Amino acid sequence: MDNQKHIALVCPGGPITQDLAEKTAGIAAARFGDSVKLHFHEQCFAAAGHFAGSDAERSAAFLEVANDPQYDAVWFARGGYGACRLDEALFAKLNDYARTKTWLGYSDNGMLLARLYKQGIGRPVHGPIPADLPREGGEEAIARSLAFLVDGDASGVEPTAKSGKKCAAFNITILAHLAGTDWMPDLSGHIVMLEDVGEYLYATDRALFSIMGDKNIRNAEGVMLGRLSDIPENDRPFGASEEEVIEYWCGRAGVPYLGRADIGHDSGNKVVPFGAAPAA
Repeated sequence: MDNQKHIALVCPGGPITQDLAEKTAGIAAARFGDSVKLHFHEQCFAAAGHFAGSDAERSAAFLEVANDPQYDAVWFARGGYGACRLDEALFAKLNDYARTKTWLGYSDNGMLLARLYKQGIGRPVHGPIPADLPREGGEEAIARSLAFLVDGDASGVEPTAKSGKKCAAFNITILAHLAGTDWMPDLSGHIVMLEDVGEYLYATDRALFSIMGDKNIRNAEGVMLGRLSDIPENDRPFGASEEEVIEYWCGRAGVPYLGRADIGHDSGNKVVPFGAAPAA
């Protein structure tokens, strides 16, 4: 009997290089030996302008690995804009095998995690991806996700997500664009963790207007703020700190602010399974 975990990798947005794939596979082999095998779909290396292949190519690769019974999990190899352009019809084509899989990624991949979670397809999980490898501490970041995917190792899970409460984690910009769409999941009773990168504070403030106006968020148990990294300097100070911004919008929406979460666009980014994880 094959006890080896088979993990498929696709790129719903931008492409990766063969070198990155080889380094990721090397880390998996060095750390987990024969207990895991990574399968990089050839679409990961395609290029069509900004994207890793055309919308049709990326959609076909997603559907192929989703419905293939040999794969235990799908790991999104890179973020970068593109996930929301996948064919709307493919979600109705996902089979029973797709419903058994763990789906892991973050950033723009949050679009897909949201849609899968809404439809109850598999186990969506926020966590580091191979594209994080070039970051300082990147090897430990992707090893954290691999440990979760291969062994169910909860040591890299965000502390609040170990509480047994329902959780979800999103990039702020992505969640703002999900708000009010058919892809937005029901987050009632959830602790919603938010992070972002490279956004002006005024842009984050504006995004929170959309997020906190969505009924799915207004019924959440509360909101936690992860790290906002690489915030550009505006031509004049915004006049409020990042935490004051989130507290303002939580207060305006009547949603409890629950403090900081250990997630972000960095090598310290922790794993957050959607829904209720077993209490640690």
